[in-house]
Amino acid sequence: MIRRFLERPGSIDITSFERVVAEAGRREERVRALDELPVPSLDDQAEFCAIVREAASRTLGLRPYDVQLTGMLALLAGDVAEMATGEGKTLSGAMAAAGYALQGKRVHVISVNDYLARRDAEWMGPLYAALGVTVGWIGQTSTPQERREAYARDVTYGSVSEIGFDVLRDRLATRAADVVVPEPNVALIDEADSVLVDEARVPLVLAGAADAADAVPETAALVRRLVRGYHYEIDEQGRNVFLTPQGIDTVEKALDGVNLYDTPETVTEINLALHAHALLTRDIDYIVRDGKVQLINPSRGRVALLQRWPDGLQAAVEAKEALPASETGEILDSITIQGLITRYPEKCGMTGTAVAVGEQLKEFYGLDVAVIPPNKPCVRTDEPDVLFATVTDRDSALVDKIVEVHGAGQPILIGTLDVAESERLALTLRGRGLDCVVLNAKNDAEEASIISRAGERGTITVSTQMAGRGTDIRLGEGVADLGGLYVIGSGRHSSSRLDDQLRGRAGRQGDPGASMFYVSLEDELITRFAPEERPPAADRDGVVRNRRGEQIVGHAQRVAEGANLEIHRNTWRYTRLLEQQRAQVLERRAKVLGGDVAADAFAQARPDRWAELLEVAGETVLQEAARQIVLFHLDQGWTRHVAFLGDLREGIHLRSLGRMNPLDEFHREAVTAYSRLLEEIETESIATFDSVTITAEGADLEAAGLKRPTATWTYMVQDNPFGTAWERILRRLATKARGRD
Repeated sequence: MIRRFLERPGSIDITSFERVVAEAGRREERVRALDELPVPSLDDQAEFCAIVREAASRTLGLRPYDVQLTGMLALLAGDVAEMATGEGKTLSGAMAAAGYALQGKRVHVISVNDYLARRDAEWMGPLYAALGVTVGWIGQTSTPQERREAYARDVTYGSVSEIGFDVLRDRLATRAADVVVPEPNVALIDEADSVLVDEARVPLVLAGAADAADAVPETAALVRRLVRGYHYEIDEQGRNVFLTPQGIDTVEKALDGVNLYDTPETVTEINLALHAHALLTRDIDYIVRDGKVQLINPSRGRVALLQRWPDGLQAAVEAKEALPASETGEILDSITIQGLITRYPEKCGMTGTAVAVGEQLKEFYGLDVAVIPPNKPCVRTDEPDVLFATVTDRDSALVDKIVEVHGAGQPILIGTLDVAESERLALTLRGRGLDCVVLNAKNDAEEASIISRAGERGTITVSTQMAGRGTDIRLGEGVADLGGLYVIGSGRHSSSRLDDQLRGRAGRQGDPGASMFYVSLEDELITRFAPEERPPAADRDGVVRNRRGEQIVGHAQRVAEGANLEIHRNTWRYTRLLEQQRAQVLERRAKVLGGDVAADAFAQARPDRWAELLEVAGETVLQEAARQIVLFHLDQGWTRHVAFLGDLREGIHLRSLGRMNPLDEFHREAVTAYSRLLEEIETESIATFDSVTITAEGADLEAAGLKRPTATWTYMVQDNPFGTAWERILRRLATKARGRD
């Protein structure tokens, strides 16, 4: 009650939901006796619960627990339902999606990857059919026609990136029939914390006019010869690298005496190559597979499909690895995942770890968290962390613990922080005669089947964070008697929520299980976010038993969480206005695409020419020509506007030197630029209409310079690993504030 009064995350009162579910239970026997189930209505929520429970039992062989119905009601109320791993979120989400659909609302069930989208749509298909609801799914390989058909269903499952890319591609449609994504109604978000928080600021990008990126292999070879500490230095956060005077001399001599200060393009090229060489590590930040650089998503520990760094850095990494440069080109449009989700008038979600980010869900999306109790009490044993002074001592003790637990036949899941560590640990275990299964970014296609077997007797699974999320780990025969699944973390993550996700892999549905973390004071979390802390001494066995050590780990994690929140908050402050402007442009574009707005504008602005061309070309041809002229200039203008705002944001922090508020200045210039954009679109459109050749066969738009990109493609831009200048300022401020934590 106190938490509710203070409006703390997770304090939503679910008593009313539980009363409805209890009433549904009293009606269950009567509904079960029906030969044919009626189409349920949410006007009577208890009857709805009773009918969907029976429909799930008949079609899926799954009788929803009371807590699953409670979670469904929380979703239908527009909340984020926190349900522990193994509590049946997939079924709760499907029942809620059907409930929304039966109200006549179009529902997108948004997941973190294509596999889960297809699996859940096909798995829940019979339930939807029994309730009279149609369902479809989209994935990376879906054709435009398949996408159009999937979106035409009542409920559409898809990954957040694929839905976002479809929204961006629709922005270039030149015929109303080519639009794929209908107006959004409801977003039901699976793994809501991952989508809404971890990836919220990730931009989805639509690019066109492909050219090869510029990156000189010789530059990569040059920086490879430079020595850290002599030619270059890395800052204490490990996010910035810079040449020393000796490094500048060495580079200038290697470039035949070029003065770097006179050639800014060369400086940029050298800096990008140096960042790629010194700050980005293969098998930690990216892998090389099939002749391509593939980024690793830091919050999931797996390959981030279709993601790339900003073009210059992407090319520098490819040059570092002696790979051909991937295509690049003009960014036609981009939208953050947060911007994508805020398009939906109604939103709800489900995840196992929502309370930890409840304040962010409320601040950025207006969502409250409803904590749904487990069907059976969790009996997992969460053991205290074991803290070591060095990584070497930590790894040695970690392997000894794995050997000990494995000796009893108990299955073990080890969560590592990156790909390199997972493979290093697997190699060590095999050296000790222990067979293990490695699940990391290099074999993520098999993750579901691998993780599903992690609960079998004697199994050792080494996994990076998030791998296999969404897949249940069921205990094998006799494993419960051995103590269930034993989860071990090889270090603390930058967020306590990620630690909780790892722990949550054990102890599903009242199963026994255990978890513990082995942590080192040399871990990046400590060295990066608490570098000024003086660590306590370790005992002879390498273990730090001083309580101060535990406090340092907690402090570093809180600083990391605070820094990530501030970057998220700052990103949204700058992109929120852009999203509002995009919405206005899309509304205007839709009117042009589906109506006669363009024709009416030209007829009014140039009545004589309109009348003249009307006689020559006819009304249908002239209206289509007008439509294509305005669409072209609107699209070109928006592309220029997006580029302008990107450049503006990069340098806006410098306004603070003149005692101006950078955010206020950004908004002021963005509003002015947008007003100018609308005027330019009108002026350019009329100029083209005055000069373009239009006959009965149509308008010769290409001759008038209205040429669209010959090819387009989509990708996600991973955050620049060394950050923008503004983010570096924030980190320096955060460093000063750490002592007050």
